[in-house]
This record gives sequence, structure tokens and C-alpha cells, in this order.
Amino acid sequence: MDFDLSADQVALRDAAAGLLDDRCGMAAVRRACDGGGFDAGLWAAMVEQGWTGIAVPESLGGVGLGMVEAAVLLEQTGAHLAPVPLLQQLAALAMLADGPWGERLLAGEAIACVARTPLEQTGDGSVSGRTEPVIYGARADVLVAPAGDELVAVDLAGVERSPEPAMDQTRELAWIDLDAAPATTVGGPQEVAAHLDRGAVFHSAEMLGAADAVMNLAVEYAKVREQFGRPIGSFQAVKHRCADMLVDVEGMRSAVYHAAWALGAASADAPVAAATAKIWCSDAGVRVAESALQVHGGIGFTWEADVHLYLKRAQLDSVAFGDARHHRARLAAILRDRVASGASIWPDP
Repeated sequence: MDFDLSADQVALRDAAAGLLDDRCGMAAVRRACDGGGFDAGLWAAMVEQGWTGIAVPESLGGVGLGMVEAAVLLEQTGAHLAPVPLLQQLAALAMLADGPWGERLLAGEAIACVARTPLEQTGDGSVSGRTEPVIYGARADVLVAPAGDELVAVDLAGVERSPEPAMDQTRELAWIDLDAAPATTVGGPQEVAAHLDRGAVFHSAEMLGAADAVMNLAVEYAKVREQFGRPIGSFQAVKHRCADMLVDVEGMRSAVYHAAWALGAASADAPVAAATAKIWCSDAGVRVAESALQVHGGIGFTWEADVHLYLKRAQLDSVAFGDARHHRARLAAILRDRVASGASIWPDP
């Protein structure tokens, strides 16, 4: 079996990297940090290229590809620290593409946000409660979140929100407080589970891209930074640290793309694959960024160095849609239930 990206997927990756190289260099990311964590011009370019519809069927106005292609794009947005809500848009469109929000979300005219923690649902169908801090929650027009055993979409028009200060300045972050807000049911228990899996895998894909990029920053720095008359990359301790980063990144890559494939194929193994990806990427993504900072030494702690932006992005993504501890408990519960029922812990696809 060939586990490499197909020629079309490689072409998609290279085209995405090219657009982001041109439109989302570190100078642009830093401008976005100063401007609230959103780059409207970059967002418009992504929409024009059809990125928002990458996994939406052609019959609904999308590109008609799938979860692996979505992961390809998100790996690149993570690598470039793109200050746009592509992850949130893709996760919401998975449930809203065939409804009244679909056209506006595909066109980028409306922005979506997604949450993991459940809201409280009342008898009249409205929802109340406070979400966890939501990425782009202050800017979004619609929220997709669990509410009991249902997945709901909440129109955020009229809901007061404001961005909250956060270490990761490359994106907006906000609490969303709802009090008997009208909500539309868009799915049941299966859709709730799929929503949680998608969020975990999508954040894992962004962490993969960021880890790969910050590892490359560290390796390049180790080649040119000299100490005692020789590049620091020639020292055994630095070599070992860089090698450990590579092992982490390649493990992340395997976990992410297997999980993306499992989601797209509706495999029985998808929940296990999603939890595994989030566990590994949450731990390894932060570990790689911290190692890259150590390779940079004192300059890595300064605002002028780019490495700290990757570390802060990894720290937020590592807890978004459940941290490693949450997904370890979830994975253990899934496997325990399979064993208790007499089923194999590795079911057929």
C-alpha cells in the first residue's frame, strides 16, 4: 500500500505553500499580530483559490476533495502561522455546507467558529452556557458546538463578544457566552462524535506544519550560529536535539495523515486514529517548538526571533479540542469498551 501523497495532493501542497510564501511571510504574520490576528487579504486569496470548499462536494459548490486534502492545506497554514480561520471554516462546513449557511461560508462572506465543550440545551431548542476560549470566536458569524446529544449551529448576530488577550497573538481568541440563544440542530450523536474527531485532526495537522517549520528554523540556525569557532550544529548535543525533533515531526506526520484518511474513509478506526493523532501532536508539537527555542539559545526568547511565535501557536493548538490527557482518557475508554464487548481493538476499515 502506498502511504505517500498522490501527485495531485503534492501539487495541492506545493500550490498552497507558494501562495502562503508570497502572502504570509513572517513580516505579514507580525503585522497581523499587531492588527488583532486576522489578515483579510490573505483570507480573500484563500477563498478565491477555493480552499474553504476543499472537502465540500461539488454538488454543493465545493471542490469535492476530502479530509486528506484538507489536512494538506492545514499543514501549510500551520507552517506559515497563517492568521486566518481556515481550520474553523472547514470544520463548520462539514456540517453546514448543505444548509442556509453553506453559500456564505464557502464564499468567505461569513466566518464560522467551532467549540468542543457542550452547551446546555433547553426544551425550546435554545442553548445557554459558556464555551471554552474559541479561536476567532469574536469575529465569527456562526458557532458549531455540541449541545447534549446534538450538534447545533448558533447564529451569533447580536451576541456580544470581544477578543481576549492570549499568548498566541497570531489568531483571535474569545469566550462566547450564550443565554437562551436560538440554535438549529444539524446532527445527532454520530455527528457530535465526528465533529470532535475533525477538530482534533485539523488542529493536529496545523501542529504538524508548525513543528516542521520551526524544526527547519532551528536546523538552519544551527548551521550558521558559531560558538568556539565552529557551527553549533557540529556539537553532539545539538545534533541529538535536532534528530529528536525530526523523529517527533515524522511521527506527527504519520499520525495526522492516517487520521485524516480514516475520517475521509469513514473507517471504524477513525475515533482511535483521531485521538492518537491529537495525543502525539499535542505533546510532540510543543516539544519540538521548545527544542527549537533551546537550539536558538537566548535569542530565541526575544520578540525579534520567530521561534517563540511557533511555540505559542503550538501551546494553544495542543489544548484546542482536547489536550493529550483528555484524548488519552478518551482512547482508553474506546479500547476498553471494545475489549469488554469481545471485539478487536483494531477493527476492519
